[in-house]
Amino acid sequence: MVVPPCATIGRGFMRGAAAGRSLVKTMPVWKQLLLYLYYYGSRPLRRRQHRRAVAERRVPMIVLFYHRVADDDANEWTVPNRTFARQICWLQDRFELISLEEVQRRLLRGSNTRPCVSITFDDGYADNCREAIPLLVKRQIPCTYFVTVQNVLEGRPFPHDLARGHSWLPNSLEQLKAMADAGMEIGAHTYSHPDLGQLDDEPQLRREIVSAGQQLQEALGRRVRYFAFPFGHHAHLSRKAFDLAREAGYEAVCSAYGGYNFPGDDAFHLQRIPVDETMVRLKNWTTVDPRKLGTPRFVYEASETTDVRSRMVGIAGEQPEQP
Repeated sequence: MVVPPCATIGRGFMRGAAAGRSLVKTMPVWKQLLLYLYYYGSRPLRRRQHRRAVAERRVPMIVLFYHRVADDDANEWTVPNRTFARQICWLQDRFELISLEEVQRRLLRGSNTRPCVSITFDDGYADNCREAIPLLVKRQIPCTYFVTVQNVLEGRPFPHDLARGHSWLPNSLEQLKAMADAGMEIGAHTYSHPDLGQLDDEPQLRREIVSAGQQLQEALGRRVRYFAFPFGHHAHLSRKAFDLAREAGYEAVCSAYGGYNFPGDDAFHLQRIPVDETMVRLKNWTTVDPRKLGTPRFVYEASETTDVRSRMVGIAGEQPEQP
């Protein structure tokens, strides 16, 4: 794949709009316009907030997550390749793009002065390897790629896609190994993609959280350090699942209900924000939307979650932040 420069991507995107292609299927035009008015109208407030956050060394770490990047406009969580490239260029021009490990390091250090974003993917669709993953690898952008282990090992489409009439293939083990060799972090997204918030049976929870990571680790021949909850809203999380993830040796778990990660916050639970093809929504959320500052964290009664320090290679604070 030849990765075009960002300016070329932008011009191509606008040509697509002029040709009449439906660029955003998830939001009516009137709502997009309102969001743009809100975004530009609140920019002075955001700038003031950012200056104060820099002065207090409390600039938040933003973790985004995608699912599938493809050009078939199939559903609300599929982002077209050109839109994805445009979003990545926009982010790369404005933010430091960092790994989840670096997010944790800054959380533990309790200090951050630079706007930064970490990119993640959930589920593990083979379509992502057509253009999206090569683009990230080409641009040397850190990424954590969470996969549902059963689908990878058996090569079967996801049940939630089959229910909608889609039979998209998951990533193969060979693809994941190639991605890991290229520097991507591969994480676990359970064994069979259940709603963990509804599971009370401990053996089943262990299979989905503990055994899934072990199986993925054995298949890849690499350590699996991170875990992402399917669905990932408060109702889909549980204290027992958090305890098992910590027991399994994961360095962090990721939710998906939105919210920012501020220096000093819990480094074991990383809050993530979803991305679709709506550019103005991405702009709103990554420039610290005042409406999302009050997003409540999931409370799970952590027992010594500061043991994250001992699990990480390179303790926070060993590398002082550069001004």
